[in-house]
Amino acid sequence: MSVFTRVVAAAFFAASPLLPAAAQEGVLSISTTFGTTDEIPDPRAGYNGWTSNQVGVTETLMGIDYDMNLYPRVAESIAQVSPTTWRVTVRPDVRFHDGTPVTASSIVDAITAISDDAHAGYNARIAKLLDLASVTADGDAIIAFETNTPNAAFPWTLSDPGIAILGPVSDAFPINATGPFVFKEAVPKQLYRAEANMDYRLGTPSLEEVRIVYTADPATAALAFEAGEVDMVINYPEADFTRIQETGALGFSAPTGRLYFYTVNAQSGPMANPLIRRAVSLAIDRNGVVAAALSGVGGVPAGTIYPEDKGWAADIPAVYDPSKAEELLMQAGAVKDGGRWMLDGAPLEIDIVTYSGRAALAPTAELTQAFLQAIGVTANVRVGEYGASNDAIAAGDADMFLQAWVTTPQGDPGAVLETLLKSDGGSNAGQYANADLDQLLADGRTTFDAAERKAIYNNAQQIIAQDAAMIPVFHVAQVNVARQGLTGYAVHPTETYIVTHETALEK
Repeated sequence: MSVFTRVVAAAFFAASPLLPAAAQEGVLSISTTFGTTDEIPDPRAGYNGWTSNQVGVTETLMGIDYDMNLYPRVAESIAQVSPTTWRVTVRPDVRFHDGTPVTASSIVDAITAISDDAHAGYNARIAKLLDLASVTADGDAIIAFETNTPNAAFPWTLSDPGIAILGPVSDAFPINATGPFVFKEAVPKQLYRAEANMDYRLGTPSLEEVRIVYTADPATAALAFEAGEVDMVINYPEADFTRIQETGALGFSAPTGRLYFYTVNAQSGPMANPLIRRAVSLAIDRNGVVAAALSGVGGVPAGTIYPEDKGWAADIPAVYDPSKAEELLMQAGAVKDGGRWMLDGAPLEIDIVTYSGRAALAPTAELTQAFLQAIGVTANVRVGEYGASNDAIAAGDADMFLQAWVTTPQGDPGAVLETLLKSDGGSNAGQYANADLDQLLADGRTTFDAAERKAIYNNAQQIIAQDAAMIPVFHVAQVNVARQGLTGYAVHPTETYIVTHETALEK
């Protein structure tokens, strides 16, 4: 880090009243790069549920364990009655934070709001995944879900952090949930604070309070950790991971389902040509990226969407072949002149955008730029905010958008592909469209046989690779650090769980 960066960061932390005091007994302060924008962030809206689930404020009907298995959480059991009908039995011992019992009707009210565009908990993404025709209570303990079409992913969808089990709100409990911690306050893009739920059904939490402190720049978060201002950093800069452990910090690194990949502008510009997309993919030395951008501690090269050890991955290798890349450029009509590729009489130029929320994003984009320039393709890199980068791709003002997503956040393979690459996907900013892929994704959701689903998603991955519909770069291992004394924590493969009632920090 530069002297300038250190001075600015030190000034920021000295001036901020929101950061917890160092070594505060019973408090765990966690630095993350994602922050809510609301003072009372409804867990169902946007991705607010990720924070509330990570902190232990909210719980879901179903959960995903550390081996990516589905298990009943607030639910006691789930049963399929017909291709479109599911019955969920609620655990009898679950209470909301205000002390009232969780009933089937209260869960119906909470989930119904997700599809109500006039409600603060509305979430079009989750409503689409649920695809509910109706949800009704059958007595106090059973919820009947009826989907519009057969939905093999439905039980897994119920683990989405946005489908939080919530009760009626009040001034004392503006987020009235069921987890081991009770929401107390949020300062938009700065702080999320929760206190122990002393009546939690699985036992009294070991921590008195959990604080999420939002820091957009990973380097600034690292400085805060060294200054003793936070106890834990999620997504610590990989380049500094080995050194910080030598100071006595605890290091946590484990593979997750997160993929660094490029969304491509499939509607305009050079990347609208599949031959050029494939050439760009072949020009990227993914081993070199992992070694340089991740310092060899945080990931493996990616040939397809899913990591091998998390299931669903097709056998598609990560290929680096710059000679083949140049052959494809020739097939696309490009001509090499003076060491630079020309297309339609002008230099072939590719604009890359990304954001600064993860330490490895900017260097990965810059390495991609270098690999492209090595074969004679001009490339430009712009680093800004996530929203601005997404808007640039959607508006045709950029050609490639480097992102980092968990590809199996609910343990099932379909949701992310439908969001990113289906013709009507909510996050298909590159406007990619392929009728065969759309059909496969529809088939994957309506097919219940496990072997058949595996074959469907294998075929989907083959289409994506052949068409370079997206360009995977590497599967990441989440790299976190914490102070000595932290127990009851492990990196979760979905990244949506951090704190449990057993998490403790001895200071």
